[in-house]
Amino acid sequence: MANSILIADSGATKTAWILLENGKQTSFQTSGISPYHMSKDEIQKVLIKEFPKKVLSNPVKEIFYYGTGCKTLAKAKLVTGALKTVFNGSVVHVTHDLMGAAIATCGHEAGIACILGTGSNSCFYNGKKIVSNSPGLGYVLGDEASGAYFGKILLQHFLYKKFDASLEKAFVKVYKVTKDDILHHVYREPFPNRYLAKFSTFLSAHRSHYIVENIIEDGLREFMGTHLLRYPQSKQHPIHFVGSIAFYFQDKIDELCSVYGFRLGTIIKDPINGLANFHLNKSGRKKK
Repeated sequence: MANSILIADSGATKTAWILLENGKQTSFQTSGISPYHMSKDEIQKVLIKEFPKKVLSNPVKEIFYYGTGCKTLAKAKLVTGALKTVFNGSVVHVTHDLMGAAIATCGHEAGIACILGTGSNSCFYNGKKIVSNSPGLGYVLGDEASGAYFGKILLQHFLYKKFDASLEKAFVKVYKVTKDDILHHVYREPFPNRYLAKFSTFLSAHRSHYIVENIIEDGLREFMGTHLLRYPQSKQHPIHFVGSIAFYFQDKIDELCSVYGFRLGTIIKDPINGLANFHLNKSGRKKK
């Protein structure tokens, strides 16, 4: 595997990996890696514990890592250090997940790339680099229309008793949580964004209910109004989306793009395959 390439797309909940070797691909997943919530040692432990042994035991020439929280130099260095420790001798390239989303959806063309997963973010990409970025403020202050955002809204509705009887019964049946459980996980346990995001699956399972549909539409409108309308290029270039929230609510995204006058581009759940194709083409490798 001396000439192999390892590619990662890492969010707060999961990390998708693809190993490219002689035109062949090996795909696998690990837990999410967030340098804002994890130390270098904790990242290393995840890699060593969850990586396939055959990948760890063979040299990797280059690693291209696209990850949440890696926009700042300090956080990118933290992840770089962990990867270099585990993969001694590899050339490591670390950048943020928004660049990964832009490459996977836009390729070499200009466009706006959006992430709607556990967290949310967006940028204008000119086909080579990110030119502008509407600031992502994380799950406490921002992350509009993300899994964590929708989970927080659902929990607010549940705790404030805004659900009608049928929806409250369905919510309790699925999650079996109390107010004390929720407050403990949000304020006392690690990775509260992951905890919040897991409740967002309730939305896709109960879309026939008007309260749920209103929550989805309000969240997506908040994202588009707060971020997408601020890009001068939003009416001239396609708007692409990646992430589980975008994938499962793409019908509503399509509808709202028409309302706002946006040209909807591609919607993909995971950008990892697009990143793999990009690096295959860039390196001159061919799939078998």
